[in-house]
Amino acid sequence: MKLHLLCVGKLSEPWLRDGCQMYVSRLQHYLPLRITELKECKTGSKPDLSRITTMEGDSLLQKVGPDGLLVALDGGGKQLDSPGLANLLEQQMLSGVSEMTFVIGGPYGLSDAVRLRADRLLSLSAMTFTHQMARLILLEQLYRAGTILRREPYHH
Repeated sequence: MKLHLLCVGKLSEPWLRDGCQMYVSRLQHYLPLRITELKECKTGSKPDLSRITTMEGDSLLQKVGPDGLLVALDGGGKQLDSPGLANLLEQQMLSGVSEMTFVIGGPYGLSDAVRLRADRLLSLSAMTFTHQMARLILLEQLYRAGTILRREPYHH
């Protein structure tokens, strides 16, 4: 199974880029990973959040393939612990899913259209993180899931 991380926005801080790159390189020992970054919509002095999330959502949906599983990161989604995420990955691998796409919206979240298209809504935490930090946390958790599935000592 392949993983696809579909994100709105680029990583702006060097420490985020370094952390993400570290987990990308580690994760690729377990599953192939592709990351697609889409441009954030520009905001004015009075941003129209609905228009922004709709435009970003349309861009995201254009990049989602017809096959595979779409998991959208959303504060209203289901929270899983690390073994639960590993179990989700394992279930999808065993059921023959060819690709799991994880979607991270921009600073204002996801459009309703993306939420409706998603096969699953996943929340990383009850706390709020920036969309850039969410990418780092998701990559670390996907790597951790890989180590759990292989019964390696990273997860204690």
